[in-house]
Amino acid sequence: MDFITSTAILPLLFGCVGIFSLFKLLQRIRMRAYLRNAVVVITGATSGLGRECARVFYTAGAKLVLCGRNRKALEELTKELTASPATKVQTHKPYMVTFDLADPGAIIAATAEILQCFGYVDVLINNAGISYRGAIVDTTTDVDKKVMETNYFGPVALTKALLPSMIKRRQGHIVVISSIQGKISIPFRSAYAASKHATQAFFDCLRAEMEQYEIEVTVISPGYIHTNLSLNAVTADGSTYGVMDKTTAQGRSPVEVARDVLAAVGKKKKDVILADLLPSLAIYLRTLAPGLFFSLMASRARKERKSKNC
Repeated sequence: MDFITSTAILPLLFGCVGIFSLFKLLQRIRMRAYLRNAVVVITGATSGLGRECARVFYTAGAKLVLCGRNRKALEELTKELTASPATKVQTHKPYMVTFDLADPGAIIAATAEILQCFGYVDVLINNAGISYRGAIVDTTTDVDKKVMETNYFGPVALTKALLPSMIKRRQGHIVVISSIQGKISIPFRSAYAASKHATQAFFDCLRAEMEQYEIEVTVISPGYIHTNLSLNAVTADGSTYGVMDKTTAQGRSPVEVARDVLAAVGKKKKDVILADLLPSLAIYLRTLAPGLFFSLMASRARKERKSKNC
């Protein structure tokens, strides 16, 4: 009986493994085809995650439009990409558009320049952002506005400016790099968490409204990434934080996260969490046991306040 059972089950198992492998292979082929020759716009492309995204999308054969505030850094990145070893996939020399996402007046002109590069945009990756460290009682509203301008209003304005061309073609993909702090909030990050919560809400609404035009919307929420984000963060008085937080230093490599972003875009995922187990569990804890979550955050605030006073 055991022999008969095993001879019946083994072919079934091998068949399931074969079907799953074939499914994954077809998924990879579709993903590569989706991104090859696609016009991909990346904001905040000169450093950190944006720079690594530029590398992986370039290698995938995308036609890049790299955006940032620093023209020299954009030129260096473009030179680096075009000098990289040849791959099996045909690559394309990137275009560059220099503008400050926090400057509302610059976005309309930048949009026109972006559309002039290839005539259309397939994928917009809203990556540019700024972080914040400080106590709410010490933080001026000017700092709150500065963080919101870069992290929320800038990406929203650029997205709205590019949407009409996507709707006209009934084709496009809007991607926003949010944060795990767009789903939960931790002490002394109020301005940043608020901007990311607003981002999550806006792009969730956008996804529903764009479904009729067949436009994809992907919100990606990473945990800590080992970049200069905390070094460049603003503080309560608007000055630069200038410290590499321990959590940031121990964060995931931006190279790994960029690969995950590439996969999420290629698979047209709608909402992606790229965080370790504890932050991911905290999202569910906030919903299922809010009292416990609030107590844990209050405890964290006490510990952080005590460490600063030492």
